[in-house]
Amino acid sequence: MAKNPFEFIQEVRTETAKVTWPTWKEVWITTVMVLIMVTLASIFFMLADQIMGWLVSVVLRIGR
Repeated sequence: MAKNPFEFIQEVRTETAKVTWPTWKEVWITTVMVLIMVTLASIFFMLADQIMGWLVSVVLRIGR
């Protein structure tokens, strides 16, 4: 099973040549989409945390 390192490098080059690399436009669009989704997720979790914190404080005030 052990291979010659030169054979391995040749196989890696062959496989790398088969890869379809994205264009710069695709990279930018994907990056912007990821940043938008991260921002929306951050806002959602911030609001969820605020609401849950408020609900916990209301429940704890009732118990006094």
